[in-house]
Amino acid sequence: MPTEEHDLRHHGDAEVRDDGSALVDLAVNVRADTPPAWLREHIAASLSGLAAYPDGRAARAAVAARHGLPVGRVLLTAGAAEAFVLLARALKVRRPVVVHPQFTEPEAALRDAGHTVDRVLLREADGFRLDPAAVPEDADLVVIGNPTNPTSVLHPAAAVAGLARPGRTLVVDEAFMDAVPGEREALAGRTDVPGLVVLRSLTKTWGLAGLRIGYVLAAPETVAELERAQPLWPVSTPALAAARACVGDAALAEAARAADRVAADRAHLIAGLREFAGRGLRVVEPAEGPFVLVRLERAAAVRARLRGLGYAVRRGDTFPGLDERWLRLAVRDRGTVDGFLDALGRALGTG
Repeated sequence: MPTEEHDLRHHGDAEVRDDGSALVDLAVNVRADTPPAWLREHIAASLSGLAAYPDGRAARAAVAARHGLPVGRVLLTAGAAEAFVLLARALKVRRPVVVHPQFTEPEAALRDAGHTVDRVLLREADGFRLDPAAVPEDADLVVIGNPTNPTSVLHPAAAVAGLARPGRTLVVDEAFMDAVPGEREALAGRTDVPGLVVLRSLTKTWGLAGLRIGYVLAAPETVAELERAQPLWPVSTPALAAARACVGDAALAEAARAADRVAADRAHLIAGLREFAGRGLRVVEPAEGPFVLVRLERAAAVRARLRGLGYAVRRGDTFPGLDERWLRLAVRDRGTVDGFLDALGRALGTG
């Protein structure tokens, strides 16, 4: 049972609401300048069909084809966040375990559903790498992110798959996997891992957080169990149109190019951050997601100073396993990063 409380419902968008709406956003992990024009037009074209109830069959088939899976292994959801709620409500588990630091919604959903949640806290000294031995053998539900938000650690697929056990559901949140060049270490599409449930999101790479579209890949019996817990017509017609578009060949090629750009921009950001090592800033490396995690002793004060200089970053102390010394920074283009690094230097140098 957790011995300390964190604000599990705090997310990066809180940094850029209200008085933060004019800030340069390094707090939210949605790719900047999205959705692209072609996707906006595709979604807009679906609006003429709003009088009819949503029909998800074509989108479901498209997602299945994208991963080389039968349709019965796919469930479309209103974002990956809905999938966490479905898992918490539908699955009958005795000992759920969440591997932290990671996205906090899985634990929040489990607790809201009445479950007592155990935490496995990965250690900074180990680079927040997965230690499979730390996961209790009797855990019948294990949740882990890959690459993990907020640490940006990409765990080896073999290590994650090695967490599978008879009678255990292994939930792998791959919401940011399409931002990893080649999607290396992905488990999506695997059918040889018992109890595997993979979650994917289309909101990060494509800028569709306001539309809510994601999906679950799992054994047909698990998909059926989750589907029974869904309300009728859970995914809107525009979201279904987006799903079909985003898993097509042209979109996948565009996403691959975007992943390469993110990797180059992340390297530029990290190189700049290393220049502040002498002032107590440390970057968690290697980083493989579209964000990086940094530690510095005066993080709260620096975050406030950055806001005054026009930049929003994500506080880290709401993630179990982290404290007030941590900040998460979204990767942006080089021009934005250079402006941020200049502001960071001023924020670090004022106290």
